[in-house]
Amino acid sequence: MALRLPHFIIAGAPRTATTWLYEVADRHPDIAMARPRSPEPKFFLVDEFYERGLPYYSATWFDPLPDRRYYGEKTTNYLESETACMRIARDLPDVRLVFLLRDPVERAYSNYLWSMRNGFETEEFDRALELESGRERSVPPALRYARPHAYFSRGLYAELLRCWFERFPREHILVLRTEDVADNPCEVAQTFHRFIGVAGKPSLVEGLGTINTARPDGTPPLRSDLRASLYERYRKPNADLTRLLGDSFVGWESPVAVNDSPAPRH
Repeated sequence: MALRLPHFIIAGAPRTATTWLYEVADRHPDIAMARPRSPEPKFFLVDEFYERGLPYYSATWFDPLPDRRYYGEKTTNYLESETACMRIARDLPDVRLVFLLRDPVERAYSNYLWSMRNGFETEEFDRALELESGRERSVPPALRYARPHAYFSRGLYAELLRCWFERFPREHILVLRTEDVADNPCEVAQTFHRFIGVAGKPSLVEGLGTINTARPDGTPPLRSDLRASLYERYRKPNADLTRLLGDSFVGWESPVAVNDSPAPRH
C-alpha cells in the first residue's frame, strides 16, 4: 500500500497566524490536513518520531484522513530546525513549503506577552532580551520546542530560511506575512491556494475572524525607546531577508513616529 504523505507543509515563526492558515487549508474541499491540529506532528523534528519511519508518519497523521487530492500538515517549529529541513528534503523532495513571517519586533513582544501569560516570564522585556542567550543555552528539555524566551533570535528570518532555499527549488517555497493576513485575508487565501495547486476559494476565510492586533487587556505597550532599539538591531537581518526573498517581498521598517503604540499579537 502506498504511503499517504503531505503535498505541502505549513511552518513559520511562532505567533504569526500559522493556525489561521491551517484552518483556511482544512476548509478547502480538495485538501485534508493532518489531525489533530494540536499537538502538531513534529515528525521531522523529534528524533523519536522520525526514527519510526515514514510508514509511521503516514499511518498516524494521514491514513485516517478522507480521500482528497492534496494533504498537508502544520508544524510551526520546522522553520527553525536545519535537521528538519534536511530530513524533509531527503524524504519529501517535491513538497511545497509555506512559511509565515511577522514584523520581528512585534513578534518578539507578542512572544514575550505570551510567555508572561503562561507563567514562563517574570522579567521586564528589556531585561528578558538581555538574558535571552543564556536562557536559550539552558532551556529545559520539556521546553526545547516552545523556547519561551527566544524573543529576538526567532526574528532572524534570513538565517532560518537559508537552509530551505539551499535544499528546495525556489518555486516550491511560499513566504507570507502575518500583516497581509490581517489586512487582506482573502488575497492571502487566494495566493496560498494557487501555490498549492487547488482552485482559489477566498470565501473560505469567512467566519475565521481577523488577526487580533490588539494587546491583551491590562498589558503594557512596548516602550518607544525599546521598539526603536529593536528595529535598529533587526535592520541588517531584515535587509538580508529582502536580499534572500527578492525586492517584491515587503519587509519591515521602524515607524516614522512612535508614540508607545500597542504592539500587535495573535
